[in-house]
Amino acid sequence: MNFNKYIQVLKTKKLGAFTMFELLLAMAIIGILASLSVPLYLPLISRAKSVEAKLQLRHVLMLEKNYFYINSKYSIDIKDLGFEQPKLVTADGQANYKIDISDASVSSFTARATAVSDFDGDGQFNVWQITADEKVKEVTPD
Repeated sequence: MNFNKYIQVLKTKKLGAFTMFELLLAMAIIGILASLSVPLYLPLISRAKSVEAKLQLRHVLMLEKNYFYINSKYSIDIKDLGFEQPKLVTADGQANYKIDISDASVSSFTARATAVSDFDGDGQFNVWQITADEKVKEVTPD
C-alpha cells in the first residue's frame, strides 16, 4: 500500500473518542463522590494524629522519671529534661502537637500536648495530658 493512500484512509476513518461533555460529567461525579467521603474520614485522621500526642507524652514521662531519680523532684522546665520539641506544622515542620509541662512539684507533674491546628474544623483544639501516675487522658476532644 502506498504511504499517501494510507494517510487518506486514516483521514476518512472516524475514530471513537469521548466528548468534552462526557469527560466533564465524569469529573463532576468523581468530585461529588470525593466530597461526600471526606467527612467520613475526619475522625479517623484525628485519631491517627492523636497517637503522636500519646507517644510524645509517654516520652516526657520517661524523661521526667529519669530527672526524678537524679534530683528527687519533677521539673517544670521541659529543657531540663532534654526534650526537643519537633518543628510544628505551623512552622514548616511535621509535629501536630506542642508539648509543655503545666505543673510540677516534688511528688507529681502534669504534661500537656496541645494541637496546633484544628483537625476537624469545629473550633476546638485537641489537648492530651499525662501525669506522674502514667495516666494519659484526653482533656479536650477534637
